[in-house]
Amino acid sequence: MSITNQQVAARSFLEPLYRDAYYPGHVLDKGRGILLRLCARIEAEQPSGLAALYVLTGAATEEFNLLEAEFEAAGSEIETVAREEIAEDFAFVASAYGFTDADVEALIAPREW
Repeated sequence: MSITNQQVAARSFLEPLYRDAYYPGHVLDKGRGILLRLCARIEAEQPSGLAALYVLTGAATEEFNLLEAEFEAAGSEIETVAREEIAEDFAFVASAYGFTDADVEALIAPREW
């Protein structure tokens, strides 16, 4: 999966969480993969508006929902700090692809964390 957006290619997704031993690296790697796949889908599908973008981000959010069990199995969870960081990365992605008016809560609407 090759990302052509230079802002996205240079981004270290979930970086603050990697610096905290509370969050297991192998689970964070999966979260980073979700975000990178989201970016690849945006580049491939080129959503024409916010509604189309929200479909893509909603699907990625549902993938994060599934990670909650893996965090718990590793003695961690998607708590306040992680929630904020994940939401910030979703907002970054939207902005990097020109959706500067995207609502963060709408981007991650199906979240269970």
